[in-house]
Amino acid sequence: MIPLRDRNPSGSFPSVTLALIAANTLVFLYEVQLGPELRHFVARFALTPAEVTGDVLYGTASLAGTAMPFVTSMFLHGGWLHLIGNMWFLWIFGDNVEDTLGSFRYLLFYLACGLGAAGIHFAISPSSTAPTLGASGAIAGVLGAYAILFPGARVLTLVPIFLFLQIMELPALVVLGLWFVLQLFNGSFALSSSAGPGIAWWAHIGGFLVGALLILLVRPRRVSI
Repeated sequence: MIPLRDRNPSGSFPSVTLALIAANTLVFLYEVQLGPELRHFVARFALTPAEVTGDVLYGTASLAGTAMPFVTSMFLHGGWLHLIGNMWFLWIFGDNVEDTLGSFRYLLFYLACGLGAAGIHFAISPSSTAPTLGASGAIAGVLGAYAILFPGARVLTLVPIFLFLQIMELPALVVLGLWFVLQLFNGSFALSSSAGPGIAWWAHIGGFLVGALLILLVRPRRVSI
């Protein structure tokens, strides 16, 4: 299923959501023009769990080399489709979460979800040598918050039915709940599979859960849609 837009107008201008989209896009445009240097850039700023594990085990951990990739990795992307997919979800669901929390708390919330997602991915795969990058974990946190805040909000969704595509209006809890179940299924399969590194499913799962739990702690007391 592909969400197209939600019918849940925001009461304020989504300045942080737009700034995050702009920041991710600008960083990706910078990546594109690096050419052969891109590999070194990714190695430095993406999160590679095995390197973090090695730094901790051998006592060589540092803020720049060990801790910062947990933050910088969430602003990198591996391709145009990766970037567009992430920014599309952020655009649809981020404005209402920002409106609920306020711009500054929303930015802190977004970063906390990204850090939580990266931490859970690291805990699940501490020996992985595959660089992890992308805003997916942080955005998954936004999705988790949206599902809690606006479970009944209507989301215009492109749904494949056999060989046909149908546009349907579904509750946000159905759209985001099915998205989460898909991540959980793929993440569980990845744990039991001997396949090589691919999508960081557990960053998605972790980000969603962190976002859902955080919003329960910090949301204003008001009625959900």
